[in-house]
Amino acid sequence: MSRQPAKNPAMDLLLETLDLERLETRLFRGKSPQVGWQRVFGGQVIGQALVAATRTVEKEGRFVHSLHAYFVRPGDPSVPIIYDVENIRDGGSFATRRVVAIQHDKPIYFMTASFQDDEDGFEHQAQMPDVPQPENLLGEADLKERFMTEAPDHIRAYWQRPRPIELRPVSLDHYFSRDKLEPRQNIWVRTTGPVPAERHLQAAVLAYLSDMTLLDTSLFAHGTSVLDRTLQVASLDHAMWFHRPPVLDDWLLYSQDSPSAFGGRGMTRGAIFTRTGTLIASVAQEGLIRKKATD
Repeated sequence: MSRQPAKNPAMDLLLETLDLERLETRLFRGKSPQVGWQRVFGGQVIGQALVAATRTVEKEGRFVHSLHAYFVRPGDPSVPIIYDVENIRDGGSFATRRVVAIQHDKPIYFMTASFQDDEDGFEHQAQMPDVPQPENLLGEADLKERFMTEAPDHIRAYWQRPRPIELRPVSLDHYFSRDKLEPRQNIWVRTTGPVPAERHLQAAVLAYLSDMTLLDTSLFAHGTSVLDRTLQVASLDHAMWFHRPPVLDDWLLYSQDSPSAFGGRGMTRGAIFTRTGTLIASVAQEGLIRKKATD
């Protein structure tokens, strides 16, 4: 069932963050919300870079179908990010763009994105996992009330920040256990406010949320999480395929599994389904997951 959520300041802030300032034909400037984070959230850079690339694709009806990116330096939220877009190719059906995100005169992120005209063709998709509906699960308010009272300060601060995306995990075992568990999870996600029905913008918001929770999944097999302060955790790369037009007016199921961790890196795959079972996107990411050096 679709919904028209009430306006939410956190969601409005995300939409404002994705609305880049155009400096030149292929040069853009983005800002980061001042929410007390020490580095820029990776999903923000993915979304902003996609917006920059999209605004240089002039042909109507040509939409992103994939992106491939690397995070090379942590982003500084106190200064703007410059997005420099290179026009690689405009073909009969496809367009390719390369984006470099720059801070302090150095690249922090680069991405290649491919756009395609809508066309008919063969169709099949993987099945959505059979999981409880989001209405039958604890919401974030319930989770905070039940579990956050005794949580360490840094965990409580993380969960109490206003957020544009609501998460509703199917299972809570991974979050409140130090047992080594299967490295997989299913999470219902949705925006906490309305997103304009503009396909390019909806793709950018979907790219933003695609960076959430992936690294955690790779840590479940080791009885820990990204909130463990003894770990050094960071996204290294990110790939995303947009199979069908994004739909953000209801809950989405983000189904994830981690097939491998080795050499200080964890790899996670994700599939994003609508509530009715339509696969709209696939994601793959490798991240740094290692113990911090100690004296």
